[in-house]
Amino acid sequence: MASLCGAASVTFPSPSFPSHKISTTKSSFGGFQLPPPKLSSSSIRTHFTATLRVHCQQETSLVTEEQSPVVAVEQDPRFMCVEPEPRFKGPDIWNKTYYPKAADHVNTEKTWYVVDATDKVLGRLASTIAIHIRGKNLMTYTPSVDMGAFVIVVNAEKVAVSGKKRTQKLYRRHSGRPGGMKVETFSQLQNRIPERIIEHAVRGMLPKGRLGRDLFTHLKVYKGPDHPHAAQKPVDLPIRDKRIELKR
Repeated sequence: MASLCGAASVTFPSPSFPSHKISTTKSSFGGFQLPPPKLSSSSIRTHFTATLRVHCQQETSLVTEEQSPVVAVEQDPRFMCVEPEPRFKGPDIWNKTYYPKAADHVNTEKTWYVVDATDKVLGRLASTIAIHIRGKNLMTYTPSVDMGAFVIVVNAEKVAVSGKKRTQKLYRRHSGRPGGMKVETFSQLQNRIPERIIEHAVRGMLPKGRLGRDLFTHLKVYKGPDHPHAAQKPVDLPIRDKRIELKR
């Protein structure tokens, strides 16, 4: 910035140029000469306020300027935009853990099993069904993925229980209203809705959550020897438990 008054001229150092000069001449009322300023690197970097009063024959003016020199600061490498390296397209030699893909558990390609519940112990039959629905019999079993098969149960009304469970085993349900608790025995529920007995036993052996609710839809229980899933070509459910048959 330059301020001219009469014959005197004063030039302020500019922060955007590397060279700083102050030129002076003799004024009309008295000869004086300002010595050249001694500038150092520390004085350039600091923030300062320059105030100068210039008196001349014509007028008196006050010039004030705040100079904020711009100093080049090295950029932090943490915030620099670095172009990512190209992905390695070869085989993944570090992560060898197997995890099934979506193509490994397509429902239309899963196996369908059928089992006759006649004279079979309820708990042992339910555990065998739950194992195949979850897919624990497979080498590719993964706890968080639906890898199992579909299971069809026929003759649900002929399932057996041991001991005195026909009269002592109780099933409870609640309507959601005050005093809406309903209690019935095994024999009463078997006469009313025999499919619900097997469904209740298998549901308790499946995971509790979204995965368990999806797996429960793979269970198909029917009263009588017929079922509507002949198009799926179900095969017999493999049973290894030798004590699943009730000995009378």
